[in-house]
Amino acid sequence: MMKLRAAEARGKANFGWLDARHSFSFGHYYDPEWMGHSALRVINQDRVAPGGGFATHPHANMEILTCVLQGTIEHKDSLGHAEQIPAGDFQLMSAGSGIRHSEYNPSQTEPLSLLQIWIEPNEHGTTPGYQQKKIENKPGMTLVASPDGEAGSFRIRQQARVWRLQLAEGETLEWALQGRHGYLHMISGELTGNGLAARPGDGLLSRDESSWVLTASKGSEALLFDLP
Repeated sequence: MMKLRAAEARGKANFGWLDARHSFSFGHYYDPEWMGHSALRVINQDRVAPGGGFATHPHANMEILTCVLQGTIEHKDSLGHAEQIPAGDFQLMSAGSGIRHSEYNPSQTEPLSLLQIWIEPNEHGTTPGYQQKKIENKPGMTLVASPDGEAGSFRIRQQARVWRLQLAEGETLEWALQGRHGYLHMISGELTGNGLAARPGDGLLSRDESSWVLTASKGSEALLFDLP
């Protein structure tokens, strides 16, 4: 069965420098009906004002995937990385036994827009790790993360796969799930998944579908999650 997570029903937080939307319970936003989906625990859509950012803070035992939609992130962490992550790049931070990092918008004029995604790992206490790369926005499905790093994707510490999806107006694609958990997060455009409509910020999810038929009514971009 398919289910819609409507964009307007998501949790909200606004601290002046940060305007955030939470697809699942996070921070001060708590909804027992939306604690995650299988190993997918967090999807936060964050807009960070010029010069704003997250001061150094810790994480442990979480796979943290960041997709930069606009602007650039300035990242520093306890592993010694000091990186610029521009729009179009993805970052995967495997927190493992513990990592500390900061994230800032270094621009004084341009806002920063990003998606931050947390996926629970299948093993705790592992050695922390960092990966960063540009994932081309190509037609169809482009693999972003997988358990074995296939096709040049990030190696993620979970039996999960993440794709970047691009469909042209009127295009249809079938996504085979074989009864696993599926989740789609819309970035732009409009499409239907097995007949259920999704617009920017919406999520679609399933628990037992053998496949999804995705049809774009407008040119669309989304992230797809194949989960245990």
